[in-house]
This record gives sequence, C-alpha cells and structure tokens, in this order.
Amino acid sequence: MMQFFTQDILIKFMKFGAVGATGVLVDFGFTWLSKEKAKIQKYLANAVGFTLAASSNYFLNRWWTFHSNNPELAVEYSRFLFFSVIGLGMNTMVIWLLVSKRNQNFYMSKLFAIGIVTVWNFFVNLLFTFV
Repeated sequence: MMQFFTQDILIKFMKFGAVGATGVLVDFGFTWLSKEKAKIQKYLANAVGFTLAASSNYFLNRWWTFHSNNPELAVEYSRFLFFSVIGLGMNTMVIWLLVSKRNQNFYMSKLFAIGIVTVWNFFVNLLFTFV
C-alpha cells in the first residue's frame, strides 16, 4: 500500500490541492453571490458554486496536475463531472448534517465538507478520470 503513495502521487496531490484552492474561491464566490445577492436557496446556491468550481478545476487539473492528452475530451470531462456530482452529494450531506443537526455555521461547514470531498475527488480522478 505504501508503494502507491509515491513522490509523483504526492506532487499530484499538492497540485490538485492548489487547483482546489482556486476552486474554493470560485465555489465560495458564486455560492455567496447566489445565496446572498440572488437570494437562491442555500443548497441550490451551494450546487451552483460547486458546479462552476468543478468545471474550472477540470480544465486546470487536466492541463497542470495530470497532464492529460486524452483526445476524448467530452468523455473525460463527463467522467470528471460524474465524480464531482457524487462529491457534490457528499458535500451537501456533510453541510446538511453540520448545519441542521449540529447548528454549525454554513460557511465553516462548507469548508469542512470541501476538505473531505477533496480527498475523494483526487483519488477517483487519479484512478478513473485521468488514466
């Protein structure tokens, strides 16, 4: 198992994290705009932010993190979005549990959920999207 966690994997995870940091800005920015300014329901606003961040993350990860040359861009992007939607479900569930059941702050809960979903997204994309 330890042989799986090579220096190359660690570097990719760090790049994935850097790309994810830009995604957090996109996610939080559009979530905030949707929720606070456009008055969209908070879980729908969360989905808007998450989806826009996932799309920008796909292109950055394709180019910088995983150096993908897959000519089937639509297939690869679809795979990435498929796993992102699963991640969105996980993200929303964590936020819902923390906000509704634990009375935690929405944005702090969202940050915690992003941390959990980042690990999921990295490994499924490493193993299934950018192969």
